[in-house]
Amino acid sequence: MAEVSESLEGSSLAGLSIHCWHPHFVVVEKPSGLLSQPGLGDAQSDSLITRVQAVRPELRLVHRLDRDTSGLLLLARDQASLKALGGLFADRKVHKLYAAEVHGHPEALSGSVRLPLARMSTHPPRYGPHRDGRSCLTLWRCAQLGTNRSRLWLAPRTGRSHQLRAHLAAIGLPVIGDPIYAAPEQGSSLERLHLHAPGLSFADPFSGQRIRVLSPLPWP
Repeated sequence: MAEVSESLEGSSLAGLSIHCWHPHFVVVEKPSGLLSQPGLGDAQSDSLITRVQAVRPELRLVHRLDRDTSGLLLLARDQASLKALGGLFADRKVHKLYAAEVHGHPEALSGSVRLPLARMSTHPPRYGPHRDGRSCLTLWRCAQLGTNRSRLWLAPRTGRSHQLRAHLAAIGLPVIGDPIYAAPEQGSSLERLHLHAPGLSFADPFSGQRIRVLSPLPWP
């Protein structure tokens, strides 16, 4: 699986780092704290896609990341690409890699979480395990153990809202800096959310070439 090596059209787009500039798509880095797309009201009007479209109006968002999650986002360069790439996500043919730093230590070096999730509250939106929830699957592997925190690699096999954050909290490993799922005594308001999307891998729907894009972690 070869890494993408296409030349980049400049090093940034609307102030965002570009990791790949392809004839059919662009991969950019979303910083923590920025919405993927605008929400309701003036307070949520700023977003990655509005910034990007102010410079390149033809670009379209293929998928989303939570506001406080950083990492790689895929943008389509035209309507045909949006349809083809969106189909890959719908068919679960895009492999997404996440890194998380969590409170506590896992009981094993790797595992999976299969808890179905449902929305438990609206303001703020919070999801939790529920027998009538939507089926979810998260694979995880321990990358590093610290004194009272751990670093995990995460591979979601479904794409539910807050899936990684809710699954990790449900098994007693809330993400550091999570204002919703970490307990107040864990100091969640003092740090940014330590959840990053450093990897995307998929087959180019036009050429069949295997695409892999990687991003460095934003913490040591």
